[in-house]
Amino acid sequence: MKKIGFLSFGHWTPSSQSNARSAADVLLQSIELAEAVEALGADGAYFRVHHFARQLSSPFPLLSAVAARTKRIEIGTGVIDMRYENPLYMAEEAGAADLISGGRLQLGISRGSPEQVIEGWRYFGYTPAEGETDTEMARRHTEVFLEALRGEGFAEPNPQPMFPNPPGLLRLEPFSAGLRERIWWGASTNATAIWAAQQGMHLQSSTLKVDETGEPFHVQQAAQIRAYRAAWKTAGHRFEPRVSVSRSIFPLIDRRDHMWFGNSAQDSDSVGYLDAQTRAIFGRSYAAEPETLIKQLAQDEAIAQADTLLLTVPNQLGVEYNAHVVEAILTHIAPALGWR
Repeated sequence: MKKIGFLSFGHWTPSSQSNARSAADVLLQSIELAEAVEALGADGAYFRVHHFARQLSSPFPLLSAVAARTKRIEIGTGVIDMRYENPLYMAEEAGAADLISGGRLQLGISRGSPEQVIEGWRYFGYTPAEGETDTEMARRHTEVFLEALRGEGFAEPNPQPMFPNPPGLLRLEPFSAGLRERIWWGASTNATAIWAAQQGMHLQSSTLKVDETGEPFHVQQAAQIRAYRAAWKTAGHRFEPRVSVSRSIFPLIDRRDHMWFGNSAQDSDSVGYLDAQTRAIFGRSYAAEPETLIKQLAQDEAIAQADTLLLTVPNQLGVEYNAHVVEAILTHIAPALGWR
């Protein structure tokens, strides 16, 4: 059994070919798609975060709006770049969104990927400490964030406050109990996945991974998941780990599917470079008739090991079409593979 949700990058472009031509379009359509997939019986609505781009960026207003308009599905991110974040303010925002949702927030965070501008976090006021890399700064922000989510008091109260204080040191408010156990880390290497397990964060593994062995993407990703689960067991956390993988999957059911994706299946992995030194492997996409898709997906070792599958959706094709894609997978693919 698997939880199945969608992951939207929230692209928008002022083009007549796009159904999302403005930031307002993509925000409102994201809420509508979350409502639609909840009605279909899907399990989650997740959103990517990119800065300085015509994509979704500030996640908490959107997550709160989705929370207010839905009742059952998980809501989350995949991922928030912690290089850009004030971890204490973020803890307040996350707590508020989680309370609005009734405890459905599944927050994916990470060091982030290459962005639109050079060292964009500097424009947000964040600079690595002397001798610190931007990756280490992201982890430092993360550790502060995780500690704040524990809900322990740490701030010295004013002896003459405007309003009465509870006794002792003060914590951030609003505090949402249980949110600390619903934080995910997006890992592109085995070592980072192991670190996430040690920190007590769930694992998000996408369609991109540092190429560490030269093996097919799904084989490397499955090995990463096994390393993560082993590290979690060693760490001895008191709650169960979760693992999500994301995939582009398009069952060819009707004329629209064939028009958009009938000739676009990426039948094999691809390789590229994130920078001059970092070779990355990108997982294939899937587009075929349901019978063929079932056979192909049954061979994906990483999907088999994950408990959550996030379907990357082409949001610019509109709410109705993307709901159709999710419904096709829930109806024609998931039952045959034992996901439902």
